[in-house]
Amino acid sequence: MNLEQVSAAKSSYNPPAIRPKAIQLSIFPKISLRPAYHVSNEQIDRTVRRMSAAGLCGRDKVRDYLRRQLRHNCRPSTIRSSATTIVLFLEFFKQSGAQRLSAIGNEHISAFVEHEQDRGLAPVSVDSRLKGLYAFLNFLVERDVISANVIKRKLRIRVPEALPRAIDPEDIRQLLDIIKKVRDRALILTLLRTGMRIGELLSTRVQDLNLSQQWVQIFEAEKNRVGRVIYLSTDASGALKKWMKTRKYQSKFIFYGYGAGPLSYEAVRAMFKRYIDKAHLAHKGYTLHCLRHTYASELLNAGMPLQCLQELLGHKSIEMTRRYARLTDNTRREAYYKAMAIIEAGEIHGHYRFDYQLP
Repeated sequence: MNLEQVSAAKSSYNPPAIRPKAIQLSIFPKISLRPAYHVSNEQIDRTVRRMSAAGLCGRDKVRDYLRRQLRHNCRPSTIRSSATTIVLFLEFFKQSGAQRLSAIGNEHISAFVEHEQDRGLAPVSVDSRLKGLYAFLNFLVERDVISANVIKRKLRIRVPEALPRAIDPEDIRQLLDIIKKVRDRALILTLLRTGMRIGELLSTRVQDLNLSQQWVQIFEAEKNRVGRVIYLSTDASGALKKWMKTRKYQSKFIFYGYGAGPLSYEAVRAMFKRYIDKAHLAHKGYTLHCLRHTYASELLNAGMPLQCLQELLGHKSIEMTRRYARLTDNTRREAYYKAMAIIEAGEIHGHYRFDYQLP
């Protein structure tokens, strides 16, 4: 089997068809997005106790690994994702009849990946899960629990690189025309004009907002933990001013929910869906994150340099930002139509050589 392309061939390892009773995977209950959401040693211990109740091996090593992530100040979401991936793998590993971590081999990893693919997980999710698993296996190698050969030749998942999905300008106008509620209009316009991730906006406090100078401070980005300053357009700033004057509670968050705490992602998503339905745009599949894509696409179309947009979006790599250039590069579009006009006018002369082929 070619381990470099796990999708191309199936492993000879066949796990049992019947899965044991599912166990609780999350470190602790799912709650709304909040910056104070912290993972503690006690919560990690609870996960390990659930592993013990399920009869999974390697509990001490899992505890050590998650605690190391905690000491290294990994994001709570990273620790939760690691715990979920490891427990899923060990649950799957248990079905093979193995009782010790030292028995882990390449065949178990490839079979686990195939199992996740068969469950319908998207390639990007399988890739993320595989990377999390290899990080744990590398930890086991460092502690001489498993052989280094297990991670010497890693599996690779080919992840499709889809273009960002922006909302068409006409659809944006159609959407904004029906949003009359002060809070909702301020929230949607802020996302559209700043490109903030929804988690970043819901965590933003009143003290982070400067309406007189039209900027917002993000002290710690949701994904890469890098702070940045973003700017507010005139329409977004005006909508926020109206919202700040009509707020009923003195919450520390700009957009608050029940009990003056931060508004939940689920509530915002449901609100956005209602407006999309009302605007008769549901068939186009727009999501909240499309507002961020729209922000980036419109700025590039307006001539903003790629590096400047990278800073505003909070991307660590310019390659992440370059995806939008593939979607909105007006220079490339103009060059195409200029060349095509010459072709359509029949102004191409001469003969082509046939002694080479395009790759």
